[in-house]
Amino acid sequence: MISLKGKVALVTGAASGLGAASALLLAKHGAQVVHADLKPRPEEGWHAIDVASEAAWQEFVSHIVAKFGRLDILVNAAGISLEGDTVLECTAETWQRTMAVNLDGTFLGCKHAIPALSAGGGGAIVNFGSVLSQVGDGNAAAYVASKGGVRLLTRSIALHCAKARNNVRCNLVCPGYIVTPMVEEWLKGLPAGARGDLEARHPMKRLGRPEEVAELVLYLVSDEATAVTGGEFNADGGFTAW
Repeated sequence: MISLKGKVALVTGAASGLGAASALLLAKHGAQVVHADLKPRPEEGWHAIDVASEAAWQEFVSHIVAKFGRLDILVNAAGISLEGDTVLECTAETWQRTMAVNLDGTFLGCKHAIPALSAGGGGAIVNFGSVLSQVGDGNAAAYVASKGGVRLLTRSIALHCAKARNNVRCNLVCPGYIVTPMVEEWLKGLPAGARGDLEARHPMKRLGRPEEVAELVLYLVSDEATAVTGGEFNADGGFTAW
């Protein structure tokens, strides 16, 4: 069984969906998990952070290292998808906020976590892309662009760290349509039958579960994956295999 005992993991977007499932599973396997979200819970181990703020990232990573003495894992799961996101409907504000959270937030997290990961002897980063960073969607201009950026950013970071020999790995997980609060809310605004149509677009004929994606995250941050970096891993029920 994979063990993360002794490792400190930072998970953004930990309040719900893929971030919550990832945080729960990493903790189950022994990691000391620091939960981060824009709207955190009041329990111990939860912290508020706007991932689009560089100052917030600097302060947060410094706090983690000061408290725990190390940082071993970063999971950049925070992300948003806003309404009115076709190329003609998308406002400058929608575009900028989507980029700020999804792309800038991932970049800033990696930028400020890498020195801490390296100082502890190395570590692992998992960024969240999407199947829509590979196939596109006419109703999600800003979202698709932001996730496409995360896809190539992940490759760049992996190559940089490999060349620097800092023992920091960086990989990309691309979920399909997963049963998360964000997807459920989106489905509510669609006509009756939309869920069935969406399930039919997946060869496995169902939507994925957050726990299934979390299992992939667990592997990628573990010592079982020490030769894996710069990779893209789909958890999409075959969505991109058509």
